[in-house]
Amino acid sequence: MQDREKEWEKWKDSLAMMVNMGKRVGFEEKTISNMAFRLGSWLAEHVDPMNREQRVIKELWDVASEEERQVLAALITRMVSDGRRQEGAIH
Repeated sequence: MQDREKEWEKWKDSLAMMVNMGKRVGFEEKTISNMAFRLGSWLAEHVDPMNREQRVIKELWDVASEEERQVLAALITRMVSDGRRQEGAIH
């Protein structure tokens, strides 16, 4: 697996671990999505994307309305927590 692909998978696994932790402590999906939205806003302003996948997400974030950003955050949360990623599964 190429380094960039490994970094992308590691990033998704890290997010999945946080989402799963939130679910375990009893956060509702809406709460997790709201936290993802706030984190996405912070990342978009302060962190340069490390790979092309993160760059695409940032570009989508930059052109999206606030409502669309909330949808994007919810979709990314769902993407990493769809049951295929288990806590501790970092590659």
